[in-house]
Amino acid sequence: MERLTVFDKHTGEALGELTVADAAAVAAATRRARDAFPAWSATPAHRRATILRAASESLTAHADELARLIARESGKALKYASAEVARAAETFGFAADEARRIHGETVPMDASAAGEGRLGFWLRMPIGVVAAITPFNFPLNLVAHKVAPALAAGNAVVLKPAERTPLTAVRLAALLAECGLPQGALELVHGDGPTTGEALCSDPVPAMVSFTGSPAVGRRILAIAGLKRVTLELGNNSATIVEPDADIAKAVPRCVMSAFANAGQVCLSLQRLYVHERIAEAFTERFLATTSALTVGNPLDPGCDVGPMISVAAAERAEAWVDEALARGARRLGGGRREGALFWPTVLTDVQPAMKVMCQEVFAPVVSIVRYARFEDALDQAADSEYGLQAGIYTRDLDKALLAARRLDVGGVMINDTSIFRADHMPYGGNRGSGLGREGVRFAVEEMTSLRMVVIAPS
Repeated sequence: MERLTVFDKHTGEALGELTVADAAAVAAATRRARDAFPAWSATPAHRRATILRAASESLTAHADELARLIARESGKALKYASAEVARAAETFGFAADEARRIHGETVPMDASAAGEGRLGFWLRMPIGVVAAITPFNFPLNLVAHKVAPALAAGNAVVLKPAERTPLTAVRLAALLAECGLPQGALELVHGDGPTTGEALCSDPVPAMVSFTGSPAVGRRILAIAGLKRVTLELGNNSATIVEPDADIAKAVPRCVMSAFANAGQVCLSLQRLYVHERIAEAFTERFLATTSALTVGNPLDPGCDVGPMISVAAAERAEAWVDEALARGARRLGGGRREGALFWPTVLTDVQPAMKVMCQEVFAPVVSIVRYARFEDALDQAADSEYGLQAGIYTRDLDKALLAARRLDVGGVMINDTSIFRADHMPYGGNRGSGLGREGVRFAVEEMTSLRMVVIAPS
């Protein structure tokens, strides 16, 4: 059978091998999950909650091991890998809470003459088997955001982690088994999108596909999934606006982190930075000074800020997009250097909306700074995108903050923060090209359950 080798993204060392799941292997996994579903869905909520709480505690107990594994297989700087483990533990904790409070409501049947004398209520029921497909950039917490709420709701899960970063998911599955998750409630399949992912999405057993990844793959899933529920967390080219009343001392380091954490490989990464012309010079000077102080290199170095991108090809693509922008009149204020998969944090200006670094998702440590004169113009430029995940606004003016909240067609508007902010219990997801549906544990549970209406007539 075909084997999948996972490599350390900094050293190139082989970390492990897994078997690629073909269509037959995927079908076998979905059927094991289907067979496990009746018993797991009938498990009392408090027992499901206990298992999920134990998983949260187990992640914390194994935090150092998991952080190093994430850093090695994804290239993420160790400090950000450690933060991801902490977030995943919290995500499972939120799921444990939600498992205990999934409920329905009564319906006043006598509001209709036809319902007079009848008792009505609805229940929230697990939908069955959830097919979960996760990306490389958060190999633990984005897995947690699909697996934990699905299990909390009583669903079984077949998970296909990203082929470049599957080992963290394998370790998570082992920890869940140690915490008492029954066999079959979580099945793993490994491989690429065309082979394993398509087989999973088109398999007749799953009732739902939950996917995080590129818009192109999301559209493909919609085409092949059939009559399944589908949630999609797709791309973005996030914008943040900095008004002249902003606290630059706070905004600059946050914007730098938001642009370059995880080598810019975050759906919420700050890519388009609109700065009012009155403060643009001072802001840019500080931004460049803070950026130049970042340490690029080995992700296992505790002082590392920016590790390698997921592959040499990804870094080459980023380099090509920057070169294209420069050839069309943009100026590079810093960065642009590449060594293999390492790509130094890059700051551009004099960009145009049609450049790839502005209108598409660069998914690399590249940010463009754009000056503006009027707040309404900045809103228009921020809104000029096919995507709509999140945006940030730095201002002390409440009227402007509320105007941005009303005007920007995005899933979240972060006031006095950048687009990157996410707490794991809040509703999270995008509009338009950024996807369908919402994550955040409570909201994912709602996506992963169906309503069953019960009406009792007098006997």
